Amino acid sequence: MERILEICCGDINSVIAAEKGGADRIELCSALESGGLTPSVGLVRKAVETCHNAKVHVLVRPRAGDFLYTAEEVSVMLDDIAEIRSAGADGIVIGALTSEGNVDMEICRKLMNAAKGMSVTFHRAFDMTDHPERALEDIIKLGCDRVLTSGCAPSLLKGAETVRSLLATAGNRITILGGCGVTPENVLAIIEQTGLRELHASARSSVASRMRFRNSSVFMGNPEEDEYSTMATDIEKVKRLVEIIK
Repeated sequence: MERILEICCGDINSVIAAEKGGADRIELCSALESGGLTPSVGLVRKAVETCHNAKVHVLVRPRAGDFLYTAEEVSVMLDDIAEIRSAGADGIVIGALTSEGNVDMEICRKLMNAAKGMSVTFHRAFDMTDHPERALEDIIKLGCDRVLTSGCAPSLLKGAETVRSLLATAGNRITILGGCGVTPENVLAIIEQTGLRELHASARSSVASRMRFRNSSVFMGNPEEDEYSTMATDIEKVKRLVEIIK
C-alpha cells in the first residue's frame, strides 16, 4: 500500500505549496498557533478550486481550548459542515469529548450525520481521551475513516510505541493517521518505529513580510511575536517528505 502524506495548511499560499509539492491530502484550517480552527468558507472554496490532485479535508473546530462543547457550539459546527459541503470539500475533521474524557458519541453522531457521504477524520481530541483503546473503538463505531494521533504523546516519535499498538488494534477497521512533529529529518525513523501508512505534517517555514513601511510601535496581537513574518507551508519541505515516504 502506498503511503499518504497529509499537509496541514492555514492559508491559500500554503495550500498552493502543498499541492505543488505533491501532498495527497490537505487538512485546511485557520489559527494553527491555537491547534487549528475552522477556516472561512472563502478559504475552503479557494482551496477546492486550487487543488486538482490533493483532497481537501476541512477542520471543524469552533474555538481553541478543550473539546467539551455546548449545544450552541454544536449548532455552529453543524452549520459549518453544511457550508463546507456546499463549497465542495472532500472531507471534514471533527472531534468532541465528554467532561470525563470519553468520545462524545451523541455530538459526534450529529456531526457524522451532517457529513454523510464525505470522508471523516477524528482529530487529536483523541490524544486527550482518558482511555485511548476505548476511544478508538468508539470512533470505529461512529464510522470515521481515520483518526489523527501522536500516540497520546508530545510528539509522534515519543508516542511511537502507542501508535504501533493502535495500528494493531485498528487492523483494517480504521486508518491511523500519525501526526505531530513530523519533519523530513525524522519521518523515516517514524515510519520504521511505527509502521504508519498515513502521515500528517505542517512542513512550515518562516516567511518574511514584503512590507517596506513598518510601524514597530503597534501590535495586532502578542507583542512578543514578529508582526512582519508568518509561518507557511514550505514547498521544498513537502517535496522532501514526499520523496522520502514514497
